[in-house]
Amino acid sequence: MARITNARGKRGEGGKHRNAGAPRPPYGIGALSRLTGVHVETIRYYERIGLIAPPPRTAGGNRQYDEAARRRLAFIRRCRDLGFSLEEIRALLGMVDQPGASCGEVQAMTRAHLEAVRGRIRSLRLLEATLEEMEKSCGAGDLPECPIIETLFEEGESTASP
Repeated sequence: MARITNARGKRGEGGKHRNAGAPRPPYGIGALSRLTGVHVETIRYYERIGLIAPPPRTAGGNRQYDEAARRRLAFIRRCRDLGFSLEEIRALLGMVDQPGASCGEVQAMTRAHLEAVRGRIRSLRLLEATLEEMEKSCGAGDLPECPIIETLFEEGESTASP
């Protein structure tokens, strides 16, 4: 294999560096999708709603994304993985795009999101306990009527609005 020199002047075996074969900017939408793990249609959607700027296009109409667009899309993907809503992401990106934004603002938004996540976890724990009780009440077919179904009817009747 041919010896090559990388950007730092280090020599190595050709084709064995970490990003061998990785696409380089400008990225087409398919390459951007593969790099970020965001579906092509979702990328288009993020463009439509203004989370990412529409990129320049080739003469043939193909989108051409730069490295900044890749990083922004990766940021959005990571935020979605952490459960941030699109509006929360829009606000975070607004802070990123605003030169005077403070880390304290980002922290406050993150703290609020964390509290919402903790609330959902508490609700899920209550749901788990309720389902465990229902499951324990079942005789696994030994009874003529299913106690789980009966409980669901009872709970539905007690929470129904008039």
